Amino acid sequence: MEARRTTGIRPGTALLTLVNVFETTPESQQKLIELLTTETEEVMSRQPGFVSSNLHASRDGLRVVNYAQWESTEAFEAMRRNPVCQASMGRVERVAKPDVHMYDVVSTAYPPTRLTP
Repeated sequence: MEARRTTGIRPGTALLTLVNVFETTPESQQKLIELLTTETEEVMSRQPGFVSSNLHASRDGLRVVNYAQWESTEAFEAMRRNPVCQASMGRVERVAKPDVHMYDVVSTAYPPTRLTP
């Protein structure tokens, strides 16, 4: 079995967190997920400073959310200036326009019986 890294969500890190919300239709949601997966695996994950990307499909089929992390704002901005990445983002935006916002993780919560990771 292949070892997989997981996304760490911890307050106080220097990571840039992006929450990208894509509106779609139930008929198009899977196509959008496949496109985002391909573009992330083939383009974004190879960029300096890329940490992780996690896709979330709404149960009603109307949205896809990408929770992504970059090492820094500078790494993210460098990716946005890269022509290969611009072409990748263009392919996605032809299917669904993202509503992109930058965040810092400020708090996490766990049940009292679970140890913090």
